[in-house]
Amino acid sequence: MTIELATVTVPDFGLPLARPTVPAEVYEARCRAAYQRAGCDWLVVYADREHFANIAFLCEFEPRFEEALLILGPQARRIIVTGNECVSFAEVVTRLSAFEVRLCQAMSLPGQDRSEAPGLTAVLSSIGIRDGHRVGLVGWKPAMREPGEDAGFFVPSVYVDALRRLTLDYDAVSDCTDVLMHPEQGLRACVDADQIAAFEWAAARATAAVWRIVTQVREGDSELEAAARMAYAGEPLSAHVMLASSDASGPVVGLRSPTARRLSRGDGVTTAVGYWGGLSARAGLISDGDDRFYDLARSYFAGLCAWYDGADIGVRGGDVFEQVTQTLAQGGLRSMLNPGHLGGHEEWINTPIRPASRHTLRSGMVFQVDVIPTPLPLGWALNCEDPVVLADEALRAELAARHPDVMARIEARRAFMDQKLGISLKPSILPLGSTPACLPPFWLKSDHLLVRA
Repeated sequence: MTIELATVTVPDFGLPLARPTVPAEVYEARCRAAYQRAGCDWLVVYADREHFANIAFLCEFEPRFEEALLILGPQARRIIVTGNECVSFAEVVTRLSAFEVRLCQAMSLPGQDRSEAPGLTAVLSSIGIRDGHRVGLVGWKPAMREPGEDAGFFVPSVYVDALRRLTLDYDAVSDCTDVLMHPEQGLRACVDADQIAAFEWAAARATAAVWRIVTQVREGDSELEAAARMAYAGEPLSAHVMLASSDASGPVVGLRSPTARRLSRGDGVTTAVGYWGGLSARAGLISDGDDRFYDLARSYFAGLCAWYDGADIGVRGGDVFEQVTQTLAQGGLRSMLNPGHLGGHEEWINTPIRPASRHTLRSGMVFQVDVIPTPLPLGWALNCEDPVVLADEALRAELAARHPDVMARIEARRAFMDQKLGISLKPSILPLGSTPACLPPFWLKSDHLLVRA
């Protein structure tokens, strides 16, 4: 396989304006499935401003400033419990056809009025949770099950304690996070055509934002000025906006927010923008050429190609991990984290792609092709992250029928990757972003992309 730089014009695949909506009946079906899988009297889903994705997947509501619970119970009860500021918001945005909203002022911010419904235990009791009931609790990630240790919950203890007080049984409250977040069988691991369309909206806009930064950057820009070129339009964020740079005196720290630091020739630079359903990241040099960096970038791009070559429906995640790992190793690299993970409303749900994983890739899985190379010399940065979805023939047909514009953009991206980048995708791999696998190692020469000849 020969990898080289080539002048490539990235087409305008179109930028969707209106975000596709997920029908109310889909949210109802998700709630029913989650409740049935949990096998408890009550299923309680925790959320806060950062850890909102599970509740958003089930009803579209996500708390702002406060915490919230979605409680699923007998007779198809759907109850949202939240604080002062989110009660009216929940009533407006929640997509379930029938639901209750309960005020619990203990969830409100410090110093706000708590005279109307102050107590968490009292509110949960009024809903009907009581002695003898079994409660499944969904946290923001699955519990850590270490030998000889209590697995615990990734939920603030105040909620666990309140539920245990009401059920009068320490063991009556169990972790059910895997119902939603298991890397293969979780409800959120595989999504439907409408959700794919909504995520494509996000991915197209996030990748366009990052591409504006990469192609418009100039020597002497401050990091803040460079980040401003993303032209943020208010899309719901899945992560803070990232842009960082450094010279050879220190590392390029990818998670950092932009500062007033000025970009100079030879600096490493990285940026990332994530919206609900799609994140894009790029990293390279503020340069128009560097032979040593070019050699490293080619080795990294080979690892990206290995992901696209190896991933497919029915393939084990461990096999994808091994294929990417072996390819990167030929250039002295490895992946800092898992080379690919499930994405959704947040940037990272879980991943079947890890060492020796027997979990298989399935139709409906939305992946972040997230191969972060390491080790890199100080002052260097290299990255190319894109979202894709795996879809079998039936799901592709449904997506084309329900969202023909979305499928037309996806097919155009597939053709571009094949004809211009030399990456021929299996029919199951649908690129969601508008700059799929587009890697310019030198940002001052951003029309020169790595391609497989």
